[in-house]
Amino acid sequence: MHVEATDGAGGRLLGMGADTPNVMGTSGPRGDLPTPITPSVVQADRAREVAALYHANAVNLIRLAVVMLGDRPTAEDVVQEAFFGLYRRWDQLSDTDNALRYVRSSVFNGCRSVLREVLAALRRLPPRQREVLVLRFYLDVPEAEIARSMGISRGTVKSATSRGLAALGRLLQEDR
Repeated sequence: MHVEATDGAGGRLLGMGADTPNVMGTSGPRGDLPTPITPSVVQADRAREVAALYHANAVNLIRLAVVMLGDRPTAEDVVQEAFFGLYRRWDQLSDTDNALRYVRSSVFNGCRSVLREVLAALRRLPPRQREVLVLRFYLDVPEAEIARSMGISRGTVKSATSRGLAALGRLLQEDR
């Protein structure tokens, strides 16, 4: 294919074909010149780099977040957000060799944020619900022992646990 432009008076301005060198700095039909660096090329390189880092390290970072949070779905969300943050800030990294360190720090910070949100929501619960949830899920105390230590029936422990979890879920949804 050969493309030619004229100046309207019949004079030739530009001709580009397989035998014409590309003066615009882009790959032409011959493909012998490098592709220019455009925003889409930079984004593709960034996406490739972040994807490679994700595939190499996501499982270990999810394990780290699970240990920090005790909840796999939330851990996966934290890791995903950390990699999204890396992608958004890739051009701001002073050294891309530090990308894993950046993501790991982001995972720690994300876990801390989640834990702060949970603690803040927990503090907003009525005292009995908060006490039951802390004993049951933080200290792993059996229901019967919670009932004895709090001086309430086992049914009240179950009820307070159920209501406390429901309220905690609502509070956490409100905060997001």
